[in-house]
Amino acid sequence: MANSRVNYDQVAPTYDQRYTVSQFAGIAAALRSLTQAVGAGRVLEVGCGTGHWLAELQSVARQVYGMDLSPGMLQQARQRSASRALICGHASHLPFSDAGFDLIFCVNAFHHLPQPRAFIAEARRLLRTGGALAIAGMDPHAGWDRWYLYDYFVGAHETDLRRFPSSGTILDWMLATGFERVEWRVVEHIMGQHVGQAVLQDPILQKHGTSQLALLTDEAYAVGMAQIKAALGEAEAAGRILVFPVDISLTMVTGRV
Repeated sequence: MANSRVNYDQVAPTYDQRYTVSQFAGIAAALRSLTQAVGAGRVLEVGCGTGHWLAELQSVARQVYGMDLSPGMLQQARQRSASRALICGHASHLPFSDAGFDLIFCVNAFHHLPQPRAFIAEARRLLRTGGALAIAGMDPHAGWDRWYLYDYFVGAHETDLRRFPSSGTILDWMLATGFERVEWRVVEHIMGQHVGQAVLQDPILQKHGTSQLALLTDEAYAVGMAQIKAALGEAEAAGRILVFPVDISLTMVTGRV
């Protein structure tokens, strides 16, 4: 039913459309606050994608570095800022000297890492005393999300349960790696709804609008879209208004050195 991984070189040109749906103000505020709290001079984002979050922290950190495995995503990031330090590489082998950063963070990308615990260990190696690691993203294990994609695309939720570590698991991994003052909290609550045919204009509903759909085969995606259109037709025939809910919480797990 699904591909094993998202081709982010293919997704890169349209990736930033997601920021028209949500500005992720909660994550932005949490990152800026943490950057200031640790007095971050050097900041590294792993899984930096198109550089959206690097741009967010440009004004509060002296130096920002980005790393991603996708050349296509890094090309988009360079178009945003040609002067920014961007590196293509694996999160489990960060090519930097020990204790060289004040803050390392990963937003909506940790679940893509093939060796997430190795990344946490590498982050611990790279952080100076007083520095922090922050990992932000969805936690489908918490059971509080209600998202219409899960209702209409068979297997999407089950796939997320397999690929997303829970917040508690990430917290335990940080503690086992030697991080202190480890905590997690909800930093973003995305709430909304699409009413009737308006759902078909949702940028997230495109095949590559989000990884949940990009991972589906073309056939599985077509089946899900057909189910949405059939449900819309049935509702209209019955004189009902069909609502497609979006209620997603994003957590941030942080640990200090």
